[in-house]
Amino acid sequence: MEEHPARPDAFCMIGGATGVPARRHLVPRFRTTLAMTIATTIDAAHAACSAARRAGKRIGLVPTMGALHEGHLSLVRIVQAKSDFVVVSIFVNPLQFGPTEDLSKYPRTFERDRTLLAKEGVDLIFAPTVAEMYPSRATTYVTVEGLSDRLDGQSRPGHFRGVTTVVSKLFHVIEPDLAVFGQKDAAQLAIIRRIVRDLNIPVQIVAGPIVREPDGLAMSSRNAYLNPQQRKQALVLSRTLRTVQERFQQGERCAEKLIAAGREVFTAEPNVRVDYFLVVDPESLEPIADITGQALVAVAAYVGATRLIDNIVVKA
Repeated sequence: MEEHPARPDAFCMIGGATGVPARRHLVPRFRTTLAMTIATTIDAAHAACSAARRAGKRIGLVPTMGALHEGHLSLVRIVQAKSDFVVVSIFVNPLQFGPTEDLSKYPRTFERDRTLLAKEGVDLIFAPTVAEMYPSRATTYVTVEGLSDRLDGQSRPGHFRGVTTVVSKLFHVIEPDLAVFGQKDAAQLAIIRRIVRDLNIPVQIVAGPIVREPDGLAMSSRNAYLNPQQRKQALVLSRTLRTVQERFQQGERCAEKLIAAGREVFTAEPNVRVDYFLVVDPESLEPIADITGQALVAVAAYVGATRLIDNIVVKA
């Protein structure tokens, strides 16, 4: 199944001011609206970024799967502060979805996303189809052995292989100077940092802080799946992390005891099923017994059929 956010348009309209007829020009499969370009092919995206680079601009990238919310827009603003040419990719990547996961129902809101990004002053949206990104049935994969099997990788086999493959392709197409990823996807962040280091990819990776709703729920495109009752139940994830943080601030350093305190909070919401609740090293994602430096406290849970994740970082 091909995901197509908008019809590829080989033409753009230039002109159109009062008394001046718009002129139709052939362009390489991208169209420009005001200052924002929408590229639907790899060649068009690469050409736009190459032109920006020749002009001496520093290029920043925010990879997304669309269905944008304030968390995504906060990453865009980080890129804006650190670069001259802002690129946002919108691509629902089938390689990171398992056979029983929510690829077909993942929210797709391209027109709304485009409006939001235009308001933020984004320079380029790269919105390819599946066929454009994966033209052959024989796909070359990028895999981080070991690391990809931890946290979400243990629960979702093959997920991180899909993430690292598509992110590697985006890095080659856009060739950004920096790329921003959300801290909410902490395991993804650690794995992307590893591929950049191990493959010597010349891009700076920046972590954007978790953005939360006023009641504490971490913003996620999947929150849209929750009915009102489930939305209330989902707050147990952030309550759990707050409890762990409080115990840590009170001096507890034993990971096992912190996990036990966090799991106790889940008993108040029996309809929420814990996938994992772990204290791990932020880089290796390996469990740690006692916190002597920095640690990632990560949780994943199913609220109804919706799997949500959240985390905090603590430092001794």
